[in-house]
Amino acid sequence: MNDPHAAAPGTSGPAPARPRTTLKPQVVVPALLAVGLLLVFCAAFPREADAMFSEAQAWVTSHFDWFYTITVTIFLLFLVLVAGSRFGDIRLGPDDARPEFSFVSWTAMLFAAGMGIGLMYFGVGEPMQHYLKPPTATGGTPQAAREAMLMTFFHWGFHAWAVYGVMGLVLAYFGFRYNLPLTMRSGLYPVLHQRINGIAGHAVDAFALVGTIAGIATTLGYGVLQLGAGLQQVVGWDTGGAGFRVGLVAAVVALAGISAATGLDKGVRRLSELNLTLAFILLAFIIVEGPTVTLLRALSDNIGNYLSGVVGLSLRTYAYAPTRDAGWFGDWTILYWAWWISWSPFVGMFIARISRGRTIRQFVIGVLLVPTAFNLVWMTAFGNTAIWLDMHAAAGALGQAAGNVDALLFRFFGYFPFSTVLSWLAIVLIAVFFVTSADSGAFVIDTIASQGASGSPVWQRLFWAAVLGATAAILMVAGGLKALQAMTLVAALPVALVMLALCYGLWQGLQADLAHSSQELAPATSFWSGQHWRRRLAQIVHQPSEADVRQFIEGSVVPAMRDVSAELERRGVASTVLLHADGTEPGDQGEPGGPGARLTIPVADMRDFVYGVHCRRQPLPSFLVRDAAEPEARRQHAYAPVTFFEDGREGYDIQYLRQEEIIADILRHYERYLSLAADRRTQLLRRAPGHASLTGEGE
Repeated sequence: MNDPHAAAPGTSGPAPARPRTTLKPQVVVPALLAVGLLLVFCAAFPREADAMFSEAQAWVTSHFDWFYTITVTIFLLFLVLVAGSRFGDIRLGPDDARPEFSFVSWTAMLFAAGMGIGLMYFGVGEPMQHYLKPPTATGGTPQAAREAMLMTFFHWGFHAWAVYGVMGLVLAYFGFRYNLPLTMRSGLYPVLHQRINGIAGHAVDAFALVGTIAGIATTLGYGVLQLGAGLQQVVGWDTGGAGFRVGLVAAVVALAGISAATGLDKGVRRLSELNLTLAFILLAFIIVEGPTVTLLRALSDNIGNYLSGVVGLSLRTYAYAPTRDAGWFGDWTILYWAWWISWSPFVGMFIARISRGRTIRQFVIGVLLVPTAFNLVWMTAFGNTAIWLDMHAAAGALGQAAGNVDALLFRFFGYFPFSTVLSWLAIVLIAVFFVTSADSGAFVIDTIASQGASGSPVWQRLFWAAVLGATAAILMVAGGLKALQAMTLVAALPVALVMLALCYGLWQGLQADLAHSSQELAPATSFWSGQHWRRRLAQIVHQPSEADVRQFIEGSVVPAMRDVSAELERRGVASTVLLHADGTEPGDQGEPGGPGARLTIPVADMRDFVYGVHCRRQPLPSFLVRDAAEPEARRQHAYAPVTFFEDGREGYDIQYLRQEEIIADILRHYERYLSLAADRRTQLLRRAPGHASLTGEGE
């Protein structure tokens, strides 16, 4: 939206002060009340809280395991359907948008999103746990090893990234195509329209806030346990006490706070890049020093078993299995599905931000295949190596230590050369993942709590980092990891319901998108009749500056919009004309960047009609290699007044149009819009006779 603090055109003055807060009380207060009451109860009555968490987890698992199973499968099928349909050609942004990152860079960042504490904690732990206690096979047998890797692949494969993909696609589509905030409520715009700014939208974001806090707090809990176990293994410290764990959480939150407060984001980003490099080194070392040929064979077998069994696993609820199998299902599969759903606003926002300009088909293929492929390689390298060691070199000793998953990775390193170096490397990896998860998590939570507003003060991120730390610490003291898992399982339930509604909203938005793109422009006018050709020739040979474009917008575009608006008001049709001196960056809420103006005609039960013009800045063509190699900021730029629309259609340069021609162009698009509205109204009338007028007539 327009910045209310922006200076008026043609005036100068100090930069607008950063707002004291961007938090939305309607979202923050209910979410903090829910989390706060829970934490107070856990701190005051830890034993009762532990019992409550156990009962809550058992109740949700026994009553809603089918719901989680079907819902996550729906997410996967929905993404495949959208990517394979004609919707797959729609871009995440205007029609002329192009990816901001190369395919290699984009896939590398998707890989980064797939890395984290989870892979470090479960890389050895989960396959070994399944190997010893598989859901259907006899533990400790070759069949158990096969089933262990199959279930690990299932938990870390397509379904996990389908959850992230749905959230990321919804945020990217409505954020970059509709210019709405990058929050969950935006995905319900086709259903709720302007009501997303009311109680329903606030409730959606509040659920997302609680679920995200639960999911990130659980991850921090895993990190604390494994980091403590590693330090105990390498240094010999006593890390089992609650005091040490709380202190570790406090230290991580403090580092995350320093990152947010002192502008060390670039430093943390470099640490993350270093972390990825170290992770690849660690992965390569395990593959080379481990049973390499066995691992390569196992990877082929694992992928084949996974692909051939994924359909049956997707809908399996163990309804006909013994009680032992059903308990395994709730403790593993259902907990994973809830964990991914809780994490979906966090990871979804990250992959949405880096995917602007890609087609939906490119997005879905990349999100489902790239991180999944890496996760499967990682799990094969660590999981199959651990099982092989237990069968051979360890002679069952590694399996006997599998009960303590926190320390299992470091016991695993003991069977390799340079085990101490490997352990320290793992500690560094976990620590940096820990800090960046807390920092990034605080940023995402702040974005949800601020309804996507930009320019939030630093104290808000510090506040949310503290909330994450307090949640993780208090729940760990109250009930350990079980308390964190139970909170995730319960909090993810309403978020899953919202995500199903987001799928419906996205489908409605995509259908409206295709209707707009297939509708022919109404023949209200032509662009140019050849009149005033000398004036146009003078404009062609003169490269306009930003000041020229600003003057054109203020002197021709805005008067044309105001003339149309005045005539509409005279005929009883509400409309607004907004002029802004400095636009927001693409992807923020609001129109594209640069000075501009927009005419808006709100229509009930339809996407508002918008005709906007903004100043587009782009580098001039380079004719010398050294010029092309220059950073974009140093190259010469051209400026042009370019149209934009609410439905993401490709804009065009209107610098040669006179005021009357701009009016004619506005009417051309408005006529087209009304034609689409009439078609939409006819469809609804056929479905539900007596439906209210879509154009709001008579209201």
